Amino acid sequence: MRNHDSAATGLLAGVAAFLIWGLAPLYFNLLDGIPAVEILAHRSIWSLVLAVGVLVLIGRLSDVSATLRDGKKMRILALSTLLIGSNWLVFIWAITNAHLLDASLGYYINPIVNVLLGVLILGERLRRLQWLAVVLAVIGIAHELWQFGRVPVVALLLALSFGFYGLVRKRAPVDSLTGLTIETLYMLLPALAYLLWSDSPSSNLLSNDWRTNGLLLLAGPITLTPLLLFNIAARRLNLSTLGFLQYLGPTLMLLLATLVFHEPFGEGKVITFACVWSGLLLYTADALAQRRKMRQQKKALV
Repeated sequence: MRNHDSAATGLLAGVAAFLIWGLAPLYFNLLDGIPAVEILAHRSIWSLVLAVGVLVLIGRLSDVSATLRDGKKMRILALSTLLIGSNWLVFIWAITNAHLLDASLGYYINPIVNVLLGVLILGERLRRLQWLAVVLAVIGIAHELWQFGRVPVVALLLALSFGFYGLVRKRAPVDSLTGLTIETLYMLLPALAYLLWSDSPSSNLLSNDWRTNGLLLLAGPITLTPLLLFNIAARRLNLSTLGFLQYLGPTLMLLLATLVFHEPFGEGKVITFACVWSGLLLYTADALAQRRKMRQQKKALV
């Protein structure tokens, strides 16, 4: 019964995390008119403030102190900061510039990018279905180039930055909350410098109305809450379940882009997404088959 309750808690936490990530464009769209860099500055500052507060409450601020004294981890986290900061900036820009469809495509492509990074950097070997998934994703991107005469830059930047971010963070064995605290600490001085010297009328909180300031302060919870929920889910769910849940975010973004923000989703886009979706189906089928095979091998050993 205890395992069942734990799995149910994990599932609820996972669904909640991906719902927040998927619906986050509704929040960032409310900040339309504020430069993406300025929103990023507020996101990093208020995420840091909230993360430190949570660490104090749970009595784990010492983890940050220990990490600050570890030169190797700090160098790795400096690189991860550049990657996640770039990812956040591109995502915010995409939402505030009517490119949410491209953002959705990027997060659909991300699992396949992770597979490729495993091959190119970690020396992993692809299974047959994984190769087919990669080929279909490449066909989708090539179709975008042929149909529209452009590479889907936003989608690729989001997929690559998040893929490399995950790869880099594996080299720094710190928990997500401690890592995010260090990353936003790295962003603090550039963020404050931007807000102090920016000529944007909204960069001075004292001159804003309460609604604008409230929305800017909300950037902290919007960033930190799904991360904490995801950590709860990751400890209680198996990887295949988490793999299914990760498609919830980009699916919600796709629905928001077409139904709420009315971005055009013509035949050309449908073909691009269909190729990527087909690749994801193969990727998921392969992951499930591999998991089933490993279970059978474990039973055989017992």
